[in-house]
Amino acid sequence: MTGSNGSVEAGGTAVADEKDTWLAATVEQPFDADEEIVDPHHHLWDFPTGTYLVPELHADTGAGHNVTQTVFVECAAGYRTSGPEHMRPVGETEFVRDQAAASAEADGATISAIVSFADLTLGNAVEEVLAVHDEAGEGLFRGIRHANAWDASDQIRESHTKPPPGLLGQSDFRAGYATLGRMGFSFDAWMFHPQVTELVGLAHAVPDTPVVLDHLGGPLGIGPYEDRRDEVRAVVRPALEALARHPQVTVKVGGIGMSIYGVGFKRLPQAPSSEHVAATWSDDIRHCIETFGPDRAMFESNFPVDKQGCSYTVLFNAFQRICDQAGYTKSERADLFAGTARRFYRVTAA
Repeated sequence: MTGSNGSVEAGGTAVADEKDTWLAATVEQPFDADEEIVDPHHHLWDFPTGTYLVPELHADTGAGHNVTQTVFVECAAGYRTSGPEHMRPVGETEFVRDQAAASAEADGATISAIVSFADLTLGNAVEEVLAVHDEAGEGLFRGIRHANAWDASDQIRESHTKPPPGLLGQSDFRAGYATLGRMGFSFDAWMFHPQVTELVGLAHAVPDTPVVLDHLGGPLGIGPYEDRRDEVRAVVRPALEALARHPQVTVKVGGIGMSIYGVGFKRLPQAPSSEHVAATWSDDIRHCIETFGPDRAMFESNFPVDKQGCSYTVLFNAFQRICDQAGYTKSERADLFAGTARRFYRVTAA
C-alpha cells in the first residue's frame, strides 16, 4: 500500500489480521458522537498488497463518530495503463468518481471531493491534464497533490512521485502551480519539515493558488531525526509561523499515526488510547491551530495510512480531547472538524 510518505506498507492478509487484532485490543466509545466531521484526507486503493475501498472506509468512518463527508487524496491508485504517460493519473479520478457514486448509494459518509495528481513540471501544458481530470470527476475534482517529500538522508524514503530536491523552486513547477490556481483548483502540499520553508517561498512567489499543507508539515522522527523532537520543532514551528502569514494557506492537522513521525505507537503492546494519542500530540496540534487559526485548520484522518498508529475512533476521540483541553468554542470546533474542509474544498453540506 502506498502511504503518504511514499512508502509501501505490507498489506498481506496475515499482516492485516495482526494489525486488526492489535487495534481491537483498545476499544473506545466516541467522545462526542454528535459533532459533525468532514474528513478532508483519506485514500482508497485496490492493490495486490491490500484493499481499502468504500466498505472499508465506511467501516472506519461509521465506527461511532458523525462523519458525513470525506475528501479523497491521491495515492497513485487506478492509473490508466495505456495512453500518454502524463494523462495516466486521470485514471485515479475516474476510479474515485465511481467509488464516490458507490458511497452515495450506501449508508455512510459520502466522498464529496477528489484530489488527484498531475505533473506540475509540465508547466503551462498541465492545463490539458487538469481539464481532463475535471471532466472525469463529474463535479468532484478539486485539485492536485504533487508530493515533494524528500530528505538528504538515505534513511528517509522519498515520496512516490520521486521528487528532486528543490522541486518547489523550479520554474517549470511554478508555472504549473500557477496554472492550477488560475483554473480555480487547489494544491495539497506534502513534504518533510525541513522543506516547509520552500513552501513559504512558493506561496510568496505565486499567491493566487490556494494551498493546504498536509500532516502538520511533516515533522520527521526517524533516521537522523530520531529522538530529536525538540530540535525538529525548532525548525518546523518558525516555518509554519512564516507560512501562516500567507492567507491562501491552510493546514491539515493529522498524519500523527505515521511511523515516520517516530512516536512509536505501533511498537506498543496494544494500540494506544485517545488519552495517550492526545498527550503525545497536543502541543504540536495546538501550535498548528493557534498559528493558522481554527478557520484555516482542519482535522484529518489520513486513513488507512494512520491506521498503523490507532483506530479511527481513537484518533477522533484524541482530536476531541485536545479541543476540550484547549477550550475551543463551539464555532471554532465546527471549523476544525468540518467548516474549514468544506470551504477549502468547496464541498456543499450533505
